[in-house]
Amino acid sequence: MEKLQAEDARYLKRKVKGGSLDVHPTEKALIVQYELEATILGEMGDPMVGERKECQKIIRLKSLNANTDIATLARKVVEECRLIHPSKLPEVEQLLFYLLNRKKSGNGYIMCTCCPVLLTDKREKHSPRDLAPFEGMELDEEANINRIDHYVELLYEDIPEKVRGATLILHLARNPDNLEELLQNETALGALARVLREDWKQSVDLATTIIYVFFCFSSFSQFHGQVTHYKIGALCMNIIEHELKRYDLWQDELQKKAANQNVKKEHEKAFKKYQGLLIKQEQLLQVALHLLLNLAEDTRTELKMRNKNIVHTLVKTLDREDEELLVLVVSFLKKLSIFLENKNDMAETYAVEKLARLLPCKHEDLLNTTLRLLLNLSFDTGLRSQMVQAGLIPKLSALLADESQRQLCMCILYHISVDDRFKSMFAYTDCIPQLMKMLFDCGESPMDPELISFCINLAANKRNAQVICEGNGLKMLMKRGLKLKDVLTMKMIRNVSQHDGPTKNLFIDYVGDLAAQTGVQEREEYVIECLGTLANLTIPDLDWELVLKEYNLVPFLKNHLKPGSAEDDLILEVVIMIGTVSMDDSCAAMMAKSGIISALIELLNSQQEDDEFVCQIVYVFYQMVFHQATRDVIIKDTQAPAYLIDLMHDKNAEIRKVCDNTLDIIAEYDEEWGRKIQSEKFRWHNSQWLEMVDNRAMGDDGEPFMYGDDGEPFMHNGDILERPDLFYSAGTEGSRNTQQRLNLFYSAGTAGGRQVGESGVEPFFFTFNITF
Repeated sequence: MEKLQAEDARYLKRKVKGGSLDVHPTEKALIVQYELEATILGEMGDPMVGERKECQKIIRLKSLNANTDIATLARKVVEECRLIHPSKLPEVEQLLFYLLNRKKSGNGYIMCTCCPVLLTDKREKHSPRDLAPFEGMELDEEANINRIDHYVELLYEDIPEKVRGATLILHLARNPDNLEELLQNETALGALARVLREDWKQSVDLATTIIYVFFCFSSFSQFHGQVTHYKIGALCMNIIEHELKRYDLWQDELQKKAANQNVKKEHEKAFKKYQGLLIKQEQLLQVALHLLLNLAEDTRTELKMRNKNIVHTLVKTLDREDEELLVLVVSFLKKLSIFLENKNDMAETYAVEKLARLLPCKHEDLLNTTLRLLLNLSFDTGLRSQMVQAGLIPKLSALLADESQRQLCMCILYHISVDDRFKSMFAYTDCIPQLMKMLFDCGESPMDPELISFCINLAANKRNAQVICEGNGLKMLMKRGLKLKDVLTMKMIRNVSQHDGPTKNLFIDYVGDLAAQTGVQEREEYVIECLGTLANLTIPDLDWELVLKEYNLVPFLKNHLKPGSAEDDLILEVVIMIGTVSMDDSCAAMMAKSGIISALIELLNSQQEDDEFVCQIVYVFYQMVFHQATRDVIIKDTQAPAYLIDLMHDKNAEIRKVCDNTLDIIAEYDEEWGRKIQSEKFRWHNSQWLEMVDNRAMGDDGEPFMYGDDGEPFMHNGDILERPDLFYSAGTEGSRNTQQRLNLFYSAGTAGGRQVGESGVEPFFFTFNITF
């Protein structure tokens, strides 16, 4: 038969299926697990003979060292090894990072965080006898797949024999080639699950070993269904909760004995026993959590874990001291943290406070994983507040010196710096000097966006700005910003310039350089930052008239006031700049002569729905009415006062405030406008009362409400403030006392929004048909 098949065979079909990635236990190498399937096809293309085999490829990385670019090396590995799919590039980077930072422990073992087992540091190929599952659980015989029935029989004996049988099966399960065959043996898996369910409280070693067997299956996604079938995940959750309660009891007993001086020897004995129990318990926790982490690959399974309070359990485990266990717990929390519900659970359990305890630490993997978890959590405002309360700002600032962790620390600190409440706290750490050194080390090369964004946020605080400017800080920033036309550097400089005090005076030397940037064809975003910096320089000793003339800025400012002439951001900065220079009397006169006031009114009409534009334009009018020359132009030659009256009742409090102040100055210098302003304020504050009087006058037969003594209607003629009829009325209501009428007079009206006539220039008071 075999001969016939060989003769009929025409084609050999070979198929390779990629599998899992792992690190070599002793060498600087990656192990690629893959499946090779060979099929012999007949003349008609029908498969005749097929065979599958689990294989592995070792990729040795002898050149891997502290100076290696991990990202570049990972890309090279993926490109040259066709067994690794490009989608696994992040996983390759993580494994390379682990290989680079893997350290040996004092007992000659290599600590492996990707698998809960200690691997002996030997160069020869490892057999099951060499690689014991746990320290102190070595076997005196080699496990054989052909004796699986005998091993299952041991599971029906006493506890020691059950441990032995489970350990032998574990040695078989640790070889991936045996997993398929073990999976077919439902008797063995069913017996293991039954023993675990019934006897896990009687022996920690037994529970650990059996969970380890199922962990081997959970390392492969295709076997998760079988692990779930035996409800191992739910059982592991119960075991972990029980062990954590036992740990609390041990702690309480030790504290009681430590407090009693009469049983000192008994305490020392109990402490030694506690240490032994703790080692075994942490091995159990580590294996169980590894299994759960593998099963959590399925989000539906992860949701079931969440419903069983997995987050609370993991956060409670953060109190432990074993670094390998902590790496696993933090990794699990990091995976869970991407879901809102889990993140909220971490906030409720104050996970950040416990994570802060782990920073800094000498264990590179634990440090890196903790920072990654904190980065995920830092997107939440409440959790950022917890980070600050836990004292993470100085800790993370100190870690900026560690180049391998710098990027993560900077991203977390950047998120914290977004909140204005916490910006000032950076001034009392060594964070800003380190950042400034990083900026200057960049030279003329592009800066990391995280670095400059972080600096921009910090510069928005006055104390931070002072620290930034210490030494030659501002000089170096200005040199880089102006030479490279760097928008982000100029944005940082602009933030520094907004603070009053000694820092603002440092900019006097750079006014000319900044003003010169407006006269050349630069990118708008760059000009915006330069102009914004100039607009912030409200310095009394600065001769703005000289600056405007020397750099011919007035035509530039006027041309950019036209709606649509540039982006709104640039136009807004032009308005703010005009407000700044208008503080100077001679500059304000230059503005008035150039026709800028009319351009501002036109801009106000087109941007009336934008509160920022309206507020800044009104502020320009406020500055100009202080000066005689510009005040006369505004009052006599423009309709700006009518617009200000119109905006006097705007819904925006800042606009109302600036309008009131400007109108008060106008009323002080112009009697006619003063009466109009006073009348409008009266109408506004007594609008309800006026409406009531008007309605009663129109609906009542009593003529005294509609006409004055001379028979003329008083509601629409004459100055309303000159009519005493408004305060004393005849008829049935004449019995009201004076106090009641005064109360009506002082009643406030309802708040209103901005109202501008259709033509954009019609004065507000004309809409009420009032003649003055």
